[in-house]
Amino acid sequence: MIDTALVARQLRTDIERTGYYPVLVADSLATARGGEELQAYAVHHEATFDRDELRRHITVLALTATRLIIAHVDEHGAADGSSEPSSASASTEAVRLERVDSVVVTRVVSDPATYSPTNQPTEVMLTIGWGAVSRIDIEPATCGDPACEADHGFTGSAANDDLSLRISAAADGSDSVSKLLRFAEALSHATATRLG
Repeated sequence: MIDTALVARQLRTDIERTGYYPVLVADSLATARGGEELQAYAVHHEATFDRDELRRHITVLALTATRLIIAHVDEHGAADGSSEPSSASASTEAVRLERVDSVVVTRVVSDPATYSPTNQPTEVMLTIGWGAVSRIDIEPATCGDPACEADHGFTGSAANDDLSLRISAAADGSDSVSKLLRFAEALSHATATRLG
C-alpha cells in the first residue's frame, strides 16, 4: 500500500529543494491533480545558458491512480534593457493512463561486464508516448551496393515520443537517477494494470 500523504510531502520537499519557484510549481501541480492522490513522482530541474543569461526549467512528472501529470515551468528573461522583472510560464498536461502506449527506459551503465542490479546507472532516459506528438525520420533507401546509382525510394521510422526526460548521476545526483527509475517502474506497472 502506498502512503500517498508521504509521497505528497516528499514531492513538495523535492520541489522546494530545487529553489525554483516552488509555490508556482506546487500550485500548478495541485490544479492539474484535481484532488487525486499521488502514487509516484519525478522532478528534474535544469539550467541552460541563453546568450548571456542563465535560464532555468523544471519538469515534474506525477502519477495518480488514473492519470500521468506533466508539469513544466520555464523562466523568461526581461526584454533587453527593460527594467521589468523576469517572468515564468507554468503549463501542465494530464494524460489518462489508458492513453499511455509506450514507456521506454534507457539505462547507461559503466562497465557493463560487471553489472549487477545493485549497480546504479550513470544515466537514465525516460521516454513516454501517448500519441500527442509523433516523429517520422525519413532517409533515402539504399541497396548496400556502393556503386549502385538506382533510386531505391525512401525508408524511415515513426516514433511516438511525447516526452523525454534525461537524468544523469553526474549532473543531477544518483538519488535523482534512482527516483526516475522508481517512477518509470510505477508508471510501467500502472499502464500494464490499466491494460490488463
